[in-house]
Amino acid sequence: MDRTDIQIIKALQNNARLSNKELAGIVGLAPSSCLARVRNLIDQGVLKNFLAEIDPDAVGVGIQAMIAITLNIHSGHIFYQLTAYFQSQPEVRAFYHLSGVNDVLIHVMVRDTHHLRDFVMDKITSRDEVARCDTSIIYDDYRSSEMPIYCSIE
Repeated sequence: MDRTDIQIIKALQNNARLSNKELAGIVGLAPSSCLARVRNLIDQGVLKNFLAEIDPDAVGVGIQAMIAITLNIHSGHIFYQLTAYFQSQPEVRAFYHLSGVNDVLIHVMVRDTHHLRDFVMDKITSRDEVARCDTSIIYDDYRSSEMPIYCSIE
């Protein structure tokens, strides 16, 4: 990966809707060369998806929360079943496997406090492998669109 590839990645992180012509202008390449580089970054798995960011309020999400879960069963088989289970739940936005006191952290998006309570009671604490869960409601969030790039430049 060279400086131009990194420029392409950074530009697309900020705006994945850039046309190839606009992107080529930003990084100083001919459009055909720029398109070839983007395709190469996709083929290498560096660029995975081009996603739309959706306003949660506009689609009825009233509450977001982080739920820290401690398990009482620590087998790989049980953990992978739990992972698949949470990934299949529409409320779960992200799932993290952790070290430390908590084993799992999930980010959920729900309609309201009743929906959150039902999710916690019906889909988390009812499971045999869950020893404890702590729910924290998110007041505000900020996420950078840019991922840091630490790879060496050729």
